[in-house]
Amino acid sequence: MTKVLLGVGIALQSYLYIIAPAIILVILAAIAWVRSEQGGNVMDKLRFKLPIFGDIWMKYQVAMFSRTLSTLLAGGMPLVPSLETASNSINSRKISKTVEEAARRVREGGSLSGSLEDTSFFPELAVEMIEVGESTGALPTMLNSVAEFYEEDVQNALTASLQLIEPALLIIMAAVVGFVLAALYLPIFSLGSKMH
Repeated sequence: MTKVLLGVGIALQSYLYIIAPAIILVILAAIAWVRSEQGGNVMDKLRFKLPIFGDIWMKYQVAMFSRTLSTLLAGGMPLVPSLETASNSINSRKISKTVEEAARRVREGGSLSGSLEDTSFFPELAVEMIEVGESTGALPTMLNSVAEFYEEDVQNALTASLQLIEPALLIIMAAVVGFVLAALYLPIFSLGSKMH
């Protein structure tokens, strides 16, 4: 263990002038790839597939879309232009394309809830709430309720997730500290045993 720790330390000191620029180049290349069309799409798909956080990301995007659309409709903007504007304000490329597809279907005469349901991507509960808003003529109000519901859901999910992450981080830190301590003290103990 001590040899491993010393080896890592010596390697970092000896090759720092190579390692540091290499890490910076890798980070810059990763950022450039994520900002590209292909990289952005791949990262967007990965976000939705993440355990726990994928679901939170989805709910956050739905809340943001609902809040934006509600504000635009309440301000008197027609539905189709509101959908097109809302799709541009969404961080997720997948949901943005889904909303654009829904806007196209609404332009062709479909309902908003039916158009979102046909995309098979929006949460069923959100679609049902939007359908109620359409049928009662209170779509902006219902969209606002959708946003509030999902924002609260995201807040609760994040709080619960952080409570799970904290113990995991403590365990990892304890393991690292334990390894370093063992690597430092094992030679001292072995020397002591040899002397006896």
